[in-house]
Amino acid sequence: MNSFAQLLEALIFSPRRSVKQAHLVSWIAHTPFPDSGWGLAALIGEISFPAVKAGVIRELAAETSDKYLFELSYDFVGDLAETVALLWPDTEPKPAEIASLSDIAEQLGSVTRANSKSVLAGYLNSMNLSQRWALLKLATGGMRVGLSGRMARLALAEHYQRDIAEIEEIWPLISPPYAELFDWLEGRAERPSAKGRAVFRPLMLAHPIDEARLDTLDCNNWQVEWKWDGARIQLVSAHQGVKLFSRSGDDISASFPELAVPMTWKGVLDGEILAGTPDKIDSFSALQKRLNRNTASVKMQAQHPVFLRLYDMMFIGDDDIRGLPLFRRRELLEQQAEKIDHPLTDISPLLAVTDIDGLANLRAECRNGDLIEGLMLKAKDSPYQAGRVTGAWYKWKRDPLIADLVMMYAQRGHGRRSSYFSDYSFGAWADTENGLELVPVAKAYSGFTDAELKKLDKFVRDHTTNKFGPVREVEHRLVVEIAFDSLNLSPRHKSGVAMRFPRVSAIRWDKPIEEADRLTYLKTLI
Repeated sequence: MNSFAQLLEALIFSPRRSVKQAHLVSWIAHTPFPDSGWGLAALIGEISFPAVKAGVIRELAAETSDKYLFELSYDFVGDLAETVALLWPDTEPKPAEIASLSDIAEQLGSVTRANSKSVLAGYLNSMNLSQRWALLKLATGGMRVGLSGRMARLALAEHYQRDIAEIEEIWPLISPPYAELFDWLEGRAERPSAKGRAVFRPLMLAHPIDEARLDTLDCNNWQVEWKWDGARIQLVSAHQGVKLFSRSGDDISASFPELAVPMTWKGVLDGEILAGTPDKIDSFSALQKRLNRNTASVKMQAQHPVFLRLYDMMFIGDDDIRGLPLFRRRELLEQQAEKIDHPLTDISPLLAVTDIDGLANLRAECRNGDLIEGLMLKAKDSPYQAGRVTGAWYKWKRDPLIADLVMMYAQRGHGRRSSYFSDYSFGAWADTENGLELVPVAKAYSGFTDAELKKLDKFVRDHTTNKFGPVREVEHRLVVEIAFDSLNLSPRHKSGVAMRFPRVSAIRWDKPIEEADRLTYLKTLI
């Protein structure tokens, strides 16, 4: 458990992705199974302990510290696990050894709600500060150390000198602590077979394109498509059945049952979920009503229909065609279209472009609606490879929209930002029955440098006018330029609008708030 606690601290204080991965590779190399398996599962959020929730931790805190002190501390620290770890009374002497990570994980998985507090308290009393924090993070989940499942698998591939694609392919077949995986990686067993199984294969992704690359582009060598504003997916039809996966490999079949229907055609397809129908595509805001739901009722499916727009094909039956060039995979996809017996699919059309001016004109058309985010440019000779491959696929997104808004509220961030006010709410001027008032229209927590974050945090602390739990209301005196992808009508918001992907573009310390944008102007951008 001590090495896991040290790893968490190293990850949270390492902002660079490469440094995080180096820490993880070293930890895997020095951590025996099953501790390594349980630790990886905890880091990427693949385990949970039903009897140990945040409420249990709060109850423990109430029994060992003053309620008012806890509330003040939690408000300042901003993280429940860290707050309780800091407030927990140290007992002396400590035992020479504490329980292993695997022993703790297995016991937390078997405890009941009735005895979970006593079990946790026993562990906490035997640990130092960093170990207590790691234990509580393990128990409650939500590590927030900037580590994705993909990074964990890359670390395994690096340490064991295996192809990342081999690990990605069998990941859906295993569960924590991944005994079958480690048996294979460490030479004790054969690699689990995915043949005939509906499993996820890593998607190929695109890099943003820059002007220097555009200037050298020969359009004859590139396949050009619209970048549709939907949710990237993978549809797998195997002898085991049909499954729909998100871009990160999560099984979302239950969320879109009409898309995971039985098929006689077998293979793996790459595409996008779009709202509406092929004849009448709806906006991303309509698709959002279906996203992040565990199930979808018949009524929900009827009210908010969806379909699949196909881009590429990775398997035909059990034949892996990812090594073929894109132009050949496209030919095969079009040839297989009639055999793909799925009622809700079509194929993304190709765009005829001969030069850069033509590309630029197409990109300019993307602002004539909110269904298309930009252009996709894919090298015709590119094989299908996992992740972002340099020089293979590019995305040329439409320019963002810009609005000058006034900061209204701020809240502490998480992880290494937990000591800063880094999540901000911004408002636009609106005509109300009380006259001209600011109404919230966006929340943003990215786009600024560390130096700008410190200045914004100081502004919040110096100009707080009210507190609502962890939220601070600030004096209305700072204008911030917000970039965003699109704006949609939203009855769920007081302003009646919702921004897509808002982020800080510039801090206008010089601009008076009277010159911030009005809600009427924002609505013209819809």
